[in-house]
Amino acid sequence: MKQLKAISLAAMLAHAAAVTVQAQDAAPQAASRHTAQANKEFGAQLPLAERADFDAASRGLLAQLPKGQAADADSKLVWDATRYEFLRGAAPDTVNPSLWRQEQLNNLHGLFQVAEGVYQLRGYDVSNMTLIAGKTGWIVVDPLTTAEVARAAFALAQDKLGKRPVAAMVFTHGHVDHFGGANGIVSPQEAGKVRVIAPEGFMESALAENVLAGNAMTRRAQYQFGLTMPTGERGAVGVGLGKGVAAGKVGILAPTDTIGKTGQELEVDGVRMVFHMANGSEAPAEFMFYLPQQKALCLSEVVSANMHNIYTLRGAKVRDSLAWSKYINQLLDAFPQAEVAFRSHHWPVWGQDKLRHHLAQQRDMYRFLHDRALGLANQGVTLDDLASEDFYPKGLQQDFTTRGYYGTLSHNLRGVYNFYLGFYDSNPATLNPLPRRELAKRYVAALGGAGAVLAQMEKAAEAGDYRWATELGNHLVFAEPANRNARLQQAAALEQLGYQSESGVWRNEYLTAARELRATGPLPAAPLSMEMLRMLPLETVFDLLSVRLDHKKVDGVKLGINLHFTDSNENYALELSNSVLNNAAGRKLERPTVALSLTREALFGLLLGKLQLQQAASAGMLKMEGDPRALATLFGSLLQFDPAFPIVTPLEQK
Repeated sequence: MKQLKAISLAAMLAHAAAVTVQAQDAAPQAASRHTAQANKEFGAQLPLAERADFDAASRGLLAQLPKGQAADADSKLVWDATRYEFLRGAAPDTVNPSLWRQEQLNNLHGLFQVAEGVYQLRGYDVSNMTLIAGKTGWIVVDPLTTAEVARAAFALAQDKLGKRPVAAMVFTHGHVDHFGGANGIVSPQEAGKVRVIAPEGFMESALAENVLAGNAMTRRAQYQFGLTMPTGERGAVGVGLGKGVAAGKVGILAPTDTIGKTGQELEVDGVRMVFHMANGSEAPAEFMFYLPQQKALCLSEVVSANMHNIYTLRGAKVRDSLAWSKYINQLLDAFPQAEVAFRSHHWPVWGQDKLRHHLAQQRDMYRFLHDRALGLANQGVTLDDLASEDFYPKGLQQDFTTRGYYGTLSHNLRGVYNFYLGFYDSNPATLNPLPRRELAKRYVAALGGAGAVLAQMEKAAEAGDYRWATELGNHLVFAEPANRNARLQQAAALEQLGYQSESGVWRNEYLTAARELRATGPLPAAPLSMEMLRMLPLETVFDLLSVRLDHKKVDGVKLGINLHFTDSNENYALELSNSVLNNAAGRKLERPTVALSLTREALFGLLLGKLQLQQAASAGMLKMEGDPRALATLFGSLLQFDPAFPIVTPLEQK
């Protein structure tokens, strides 16, 4: 399975699961006449023939991977650009023409020269890898998502530019597509010899941000990135921010140098780097940097060639759009001499005037999202109504680099509202709603039953009113999830919305939902990454155990566990009471129910079911004093989260 942008320990600890599926009625439908007309009218409003972006995206091409493919040690493809060869010519009726253009740009792959001594590998993942030539070796910036793809891309550069050692590695922020491929370039055994530079808080951001809600985020990411969909004119075309997420193994390297202040400088293998912090913008811990010798500015993922997410659909903490705007504004004064800027996604920007214009446009976009959402909220507009707000300044509408290929005006305005005001609209009628499935049943009954609702769905679809059709269909499917006609009609309406979407992730969301309603394929669980597990703080592991408790099962149970880790000389106390598992570092309970001495490796072996308690004790991997039944109670009460839980159909009643 392809790796996800969100690292998820919950999914790693979960057992693999698959969905029983049917193949009938599975084929995606053609675009309706309404969709074809909507896409035609949409494209007519934009200068789609403009070629400047294509010139920039192809500038400096030096070499390409054969067929754009990369394979693992078993010759299994982990990246295959040929899957996107259909992105040629004019947009078909099933793809929004603006998104089609963006994905044609994202499809330009290879090794590119950005400036003297600065190169990028683009189009082999959702993100870019940048190489900076130092005095003795390469400074590698953001080594893609997986080891296999990073290794293949780096080998291409070495073959073309000459073999040099890795002098340093730079992680601009803690999202997996910017560090996960590190072990494909620098092995864990070599890591101690390589300088690793990252923002303060990087490890916490990379390893802990998405752990506690990780299973939910991993499942939702399947929708956002279209991970279960085939590519094609009626399938996945990309995600706006890049082509897709590479397959393979994810790893990480611990930083040797951390950056915490704007203006902080380092000399790295003879290359001067000036850092500019952007924490809380696109990631909790993130920086940009400037190379004075090359007059080149690394914009990280703070600035891209589209609107980014204030609220990301896979789920994450909502981002601060006001701070984001101000970070970009600061760049205009901090580095006015910059002549080229390169990014962690998309293609570079050359020329001082073009760069300053681009920064100003991106600054204004994030500031507009912030001010527009709060301006409307202060007039009484609610979160739900913000979904249909369509005013967007003309200067931003006509700029392809500020359009909603990834984030959208609709969900970002709501994200800003939620950042400040939360989900509640202050109308008491919405304060304590009926459960979703119960509400659906009552709506269907009030509308005259399933047959009447289906008839209204068909009428709405015939009129091209797909948003209303899916609103009706959502109630009907949740009221009667086994109603095949309801599922197929809902899938058909969602599909048309996907075909019309300018946002790559909205398209993926709609089409993945349609695919699942038609039940066309199994959903695999996320794979285990021991490299990531080993890096997790123990506190995070224990916090996750508390989340995974079957709280009803342990209601009324009290027990205490002392843990001594022999490899790190750390002590933890776990206390179960009131259906929660509290943990405290450095604490020793005076009268624990059971006490263990073990290594971190043994703990993970027990949690993953790869090691049995008695087996570990017999092998001398742990020592135990007290009542072993306490451990059986705890580990026997941990839920196994279903990595393929339903989203567009109701959960089974328990």
